[in-house]
Amino acid sequence: MYGKNIYSEVSKEKEKAITTFNEGYKDFISYAKTERLATEKAVELARAKGFKDFSEVQSLQAGDRVYFVNRNKNVALYVIGKKPLVEGLRVLGAHIDSPRLDIKQNPFYEKNEFALMDTHYYGGIKKYQWVTIPLALHGVIIKKDGTTVNVNIGESDKDPVVGISDLLIHLSADQMSKTAAKVIEGENLDITVGSIPLKKEENEAVKANVLKLLKKKYDIEEEDFLSAEIEVVPAGKARDYGLDRSMVAGYGHDDRVCAYTSLEAILDTNDPEYTSCCILVDKEEIGSVGATGAQSLFFENTIYELLEKTGDTNYLNLRKAMTNSKMLSSDVSAGFDPLFPEVNEPKNSAYLNHGIVFNKFTGSRGKGGSNDANPEYIAWVRKTMDEAGVYFQTAELGKVDQGGGGTIAYILGNYNMDVLDAGVAVLNMHAPMEIVAKADVYEAYLAYKAFLLG
Repeated sequence: MYGKNIYSEVSKEKEKAITTFNEGYKDFISYAKTERLATEKAVELARAKGFKDFSEVQSLQAGDRVYFVNRNKNVALYVIGKKPLVEGLRVLGAHIDSPRLDIKQNPFYEKNEFALMDTHYYGGIKKYQWVTIPLALHGVIIKKDGTTVNVNIGESDKDPVVGISDLLIHLSADQMSKTAAKVIEGENLDITVGSIPLKKEENEAVKANVLKLLKKKYDIEEEDFLSAEIEVVPAGKARDYGLDRSMVAGYGHDDRVCAYTSLEAILDTNDPEYTSCCILVDKEEIGSVGATGAQSLFFENTIYELLEKTGDTNYLNLRKAMTNSKMLSSDVSAGFDPLFPEVNEPKNSAYLNHGIVFNKFTGSRGKGGSNDANPEYIAWVRKTMDEAGVYFQTAELGKVDQGGGGTIAYILGNYNMDVLDAGVAVLNMHAPMEIVAKADVYEAYLAYKAFLLG
């Protein structure tokens, strides 16, 4: 159903389903604030639905449910279909990293009797949005003996939070004359972590006191931060947004809203004709690079391992399986904001409560960096959505020369498979608090499930 507002004809039963589904989603994004936590939660949910680690199975038959984990930051889930893998798969691909601040390897310093930690921002952010808000610390510290120390500070009501200070308005004449890009500099996105000096300590006594507290809580030394991965993210849970509770406010909708809906779709898929896949990847916000990004060989390797376990060791069939596959690049789209209409072309914009958004292309200006899906494939997707009664819309990412952005679509397109961007419309994208419509979240789940069975 193209271009309609979901609430224009929604039933009471569907309204209840929308609410119930979003309660699970809010729990997910409130917990899974890093790619490691998202992977952990995905595996937990998958095992509860009968999925097994690939290493636990000796062979594969239609209906089997398996998953792979890569470096605790990727997870690929499969439901084996009735047709041979060489005939192709139905693939949902989403990323589970989000814009944030990363703690540097040598982060601690003291200045004017404050202890602070240096950060380096990750992904595209408006730096001024990250000051004067409660922040939490999530991540791991790996000690030299291989011990993993999990860090979670700022989420419990009993925890302290950290934050980044800003200049008071009374003394901001010079600051306010700067452009938005320069109001807060990247090197000034340092979090304040303490102000009490350690007694009898003469040098950097406040820093020493903070390190003493960390030693007591986690049994770590300052040097252990050399092999740490600590992310600074907004503290607090996702919340209902709007007096009518029609939306969800939270951190990391981009792109965990599509990751969760894709995950739930495959968890609820049984006995598909074609093998179903949900692949959750890291590093999309910085170019999908590295061993855990979409450009890694991890995904390709898992397909070949599936082929081997089904008795097919012909390497050429891996290439045929990729070519014959269909994929939805499950990533968010920019929702039309009534406060900033000038950046959009209204008839090619994504609107909240209008269902899943299909972007034929993304990129910037002359479609640079875009996948640009084939119309034959889009027609197949349209037919699949209409047959399932799914609400959908199409959009571009703003006006032609306004800006742009990318997804993992072009990377999977390199395998010669059909790929189309499909996701949820988001307001405040890349901000510490993003907004999605509950109806769109549920409709994305329905769309992804219909696709896997199509």
